Amino acid sequence: MTENVWTRWPSQEALARAGASRSRRLLAWAVRLLVLGMLLWGAFEDHRIHGWGTAAEVGGILLAGALSWAFFRTTYRHRLGVSLVLIVLLLGMALLAQATGFQRPALVVWCGCAVSALERLPLEAALPVASVALASFAAVNNAVWLTTAASVAGMALAGYVLRLDAEARGSAQRLLTQERAARAAEAESAALAERTRIAREIHDVLAHSLSAQLVHLEAARLLIERGADRQQILERVVAARGMARDGLAETRQALSALRGELTPLEDFLSELVGTAEGAEVTVTGERRPLPAEASQAVRRVAQEALTNVRKHAHGAKVRVRLDYDEHEVTLDVRDSGGTQGALTGSGAGYGLLGMRERAELLGGSLEAGPGDEGFVVRLKVPV
Repeated sequence: MTENVWTRWPSQEALARAGASRSRRLLAWAVRLLVLGMLLWGAFEDHRIHGWGTAAEVGGILLAGALSWAFFRTTYRHRLGVSLVLIVLLLGMALLAQATGFQRPALVVWCGCAVSALERLPLEAALPVASVALASFAAVNNAVWLTTAASVAGMALAGYVLRLDAEARGSAQRLLTQERAARAAEAESAALAERTRIAREIHDVLAHSLSAQLVHLEAARLLIERGADRQQILERVVAARGMARDGLAETRQALSALRGELTPLEDFLSELVGTAEGAEVTVTGERRPLPAEASQAVRRVAQEALTNVRKHAHGAKVRVRLDYDEHEVTLDVRDSGGTQGALTGSGAGYGLLGMRERAELLGGSLEAGPGDEGFVVRLKVPV
């Protein structure tokens, strides 16, 4: 852990200015302009150098600026060797400026190197560089020792505070990026779930309804080719028309469900039972709105169960019971047994297997099998 702290670079998010506010960026530019002004003022205040001397001074300042810019870029890319070479060159330029009588520019460069090293380099490299720069500053500074010590301590503290501030800003930037990625993934997941729900509704309604119609129409075609009785052909055509009508009604209900325009579940069951002879519905528990998926599962299972009664237990009495519990809702559909209906073997209906899969996707269960008298279908869905 300690080695990691000493060798760890400030993150690229911390070293970049992407997450900085407008006021912070303006302050950074103000500091840069101030440093440049101090360099120019220190270079030309006490020296009246003309011609090539002036050109050399300006060139030295431009070179220092170029090295500083390169140092900032290489530290952003976490290239330690090149960064150390660049900052050593800056320290050497400051030493040369001090030797040629340009004390103020040398002091500015040493201070800038110390603060920048503490802010942007790993601590194992930043501390030696800052120590050399601040020691050089203290050695040539003409102020009293207490002022010099305070200045050295203040610059060291400033560099470390800037490092902590940059790391905090980098952490905030990373968290923001992760949050945006999580929101995008959540939105994509929600869209995928919605597409899956729509595909399931289309499959449950249209695919089975159309396949049932094809069965009846194909049977009618075969009967016509064989010259069968007109009444037999008519029965198949009427059955196909009924399937088409039921499929259209189911499609409208599915579209209403996708728009969130579902009728109350109790009203739907009452209407559904009203179309079946000898059927009754009972609702117990505290009635409350259900999530769309749970409500659709109950509706589909009730429809499939009553369809199976018409197919396999013609004339049977049907009891539909909807029970609202605290954590789940239970649908119980049972018949008293009867004779096989006219649609037996037609392949119509949504299929209890598909309804069981739908219930399991919601964390519920579906049981179907013989009961005391006839057939029992029981659906449990958590809500």
